[in-house]
Amino acid sequence: MPLHRLTSITMGVPDVAATAAYYEDFGLTPVAPVVPGATDVARFSTVDGGEQLAITHSSRRRLVELGVGVDDPDDLDRVARSLNRLELDVVRTASSVEAKDPGTQVRVRVEIAPHVESDPTPAPDYNTPGVITRENQRASSVLREGRVRPRKLGHVVLGSTNQEASQRFFTDGLGFKVSDTVDGLAAFMRCSTDHHNILVQSAPVDLLHHTSWQVDDVDEIGRGAAAMLEIDVNRHVWGLGRHAIGSNFFWYLKDPAGNFSEYYSDIDCIVDDALWTPGVWEGARSLYDWGPPPPPSFLAPEDLAALMTGSHSA
Repeated sequence: MPLHRLTSITMGVPDVAATAAYYEDFGLTPVAPVVPGATDVARFSTVDGGEQLAITHSSRRRLVELGVGVDDPDDLDRVARSLNRLELDVVRTASSVEAKDPGTQVRVRVEIAPHVESDPTPAPDYNTPGVITRENQRASSVLREGRVRPRKLGHVVLGSTNQEASQRFFTDGLGFKVSDTVDGLAAFMRCSTDHHNILVQSAPVDLLHHTSWQVDDVDEIGRGAAAMLEIDVNRHVWGLGRHAIGSNFFWYLKDPAGNFSEYYSDIDCIVDDALWTPGVWEGARSLYDWGPPPPPSFLAPEDLAALMTGSHSA
């Protein structure tokens, strides 16, 4: 696969400062502005992925831009040719290819970028029936201190007014692989070995549903969510649970603009395409394996009507 990761996203929101404060609480690291004193764009980095989030002003919440990493100019040439076959407007530079998905209205920039390098997370010291890993000591997870720091941006979930066109854009145009689908509704697609980096689902208006950020393990999910809720309990959306599609543990919270953000760990990894068979899922089973049921606001965001009428002002 010539693609190898999500590099970054640019999120548009009505209130940059409030949203930026949320993602700093979430554990992302602020990056100094390109122009000292500038307040129109906030930038954040992850531990392993580098600078991966920019927040800019927009009249309504949306995903403005998505970055995808490749290795070399030959990869860019292949992507440009594929996008041209879809009869899209393509901008080619020496280091990138850009085009807009007609269903989500997101501008995607495919760019030459280094691979993510991650230091391994220590193996869990769990005691299980018949196996005592941790003798005469407390679990390391309960002794952890400090803020949870996401390792990388894992995936983005988008609503599309033309799901089929969006799926073609990402697969036939960019080269994403389909990992699983929800019949007639959504496609989970990958540009790395992670089960999915993009989920595009049918929606009455193009929107950003959520961004998802990898942490070390399920204890870091719990610690991160607990710290966020200590600041504002109204940030809670859904969790703790384990998804069926992708298998990852999850906890969702909501930023001031209305976007959901997810801590996740332990996602399925597809290293050999020949050994993975995409599934077609239906009903509640597609949403989660265990955990509390998803709230109605997760399935249909509370500001959906405002987004559809253009009156959103969060």
